[in-house]
Amino acid sequence: MSFSVVPRYLAPVLLAVLLGSSAAGGPGPGPGPAAAGPTFTNPLLPSGPDPWVVQKDGFYYVMVTTGNSLVIRKTAKMSELSQAPATRVWSPQPQHENTRNVWAPELHFLDGKWYIYYTAGPDGQNCCGGQRSWVLENASPDPTQGPWVEKARLASPGADFWSIDMTVFELRGKRYALWSGQEAGSDQQNIYISAMSNPWTLTGPRTLLSKPEFEWELNGTPKVNEGPEILQHKGKTFLIFSASHCSTDTYALGQLTLTGRDPLVASNWKKSPEPVFVNYAASFAYGPGHNSFFKSKDGSQDWIIYHANNNPREGCGNPRSPRMQQFTWNRDGSPNFGKPVATGKPLARPAGE
Repeated sequence: MSFSVVPRYLAPVLLAVLLGSSAAGGPGPGPGPAAAGPTFTNPLLPSGPDPWVVQKDGFYYVMVTTGNSLVIRKTAKMSELSQAPATRVWSPQPQHENTRNVWAPELHFLDGKWYIYYTAGPDGQNCCGGQRSWVLENASPDPTQGPWVEKARLASPGADFWSIDMTVFELRGKRYALWSGQEAGSDQQNIYISAMSNPWTLTGPRTLLSKPEFEWELNGTPKVNEGPEILQHKGKTFLIFSASHCSTDTYALGQLTLTGRDPLVASNWKKSPEPVFVNYAASFAYGPGHNSFFKSKDGSQDWIIYHANNNPREGCGNPRSPRMQQFTWNRDGSPNFGKPVATGKPLARPAGE
């Protein structure tokens, strides 16, 4: 997530790192070295909170939180992400409602067009009471090309609510949105769901699916459930989310399992009482969370990409770097993410690379 507050004086520096050239006026660090042989090492980039990956037509498109702009990296091989060109596709206009604290972008291909869902607040906002969810649209075949059009701010009909980390998914021919939001008068963050009539319109009331309740969800202030992501496998649907405040080293992933047909019914979701992915000091992985999922190049493997800090007490800022690792499945059909893999350890590249 989410609470990745990038001060104005740091935003150009962070963007320079991610673009491989300096937005601040000097030469940037450039891409990292190519992975040797059939292996790669984490982290994939020196900085990159809230990583998101989508696959289409033989390419991976990757987005991370980059300050107050939106950047897409395009690569044929996830293990070579550091060498991928990075294209800035959108920058906010001053004095608008979506100018500051631009977080957690997600790129989706829906109904023949590309959409970016992202979080942002108004100019002049410190952090973070004005955060809302927004969507951009692009009709080009390649999302790094062509114009991006500001399409809408997403909210339930007749409602205006704080929301971050929006994602969308489809189930049995219907489309839904998930996000982290708040109730009026509270700064606690919960996971909500709503039906969608098209990629930029929520329909019907929002339904609360998950709120912080177990001990591992209650670390830090405010109490947080955020970063919802859907994982579907062999007819089962899981909602993986981030819990506890991102300023803590105990930021972790939790899991909801859909046990009924209708995802809009809260009682159809069962929360696992224990986290499914946690910090691991031996691997230099503190506060691992805000993940997404992708398939290997040949489609035979499942991979998770997430951010984590290298050191304790680094919190919600730019030191969070994206890492990826293969995961497996338990006998009951649920995902088994294992432990975070150590930074610098050679790992086999995704199958098909």
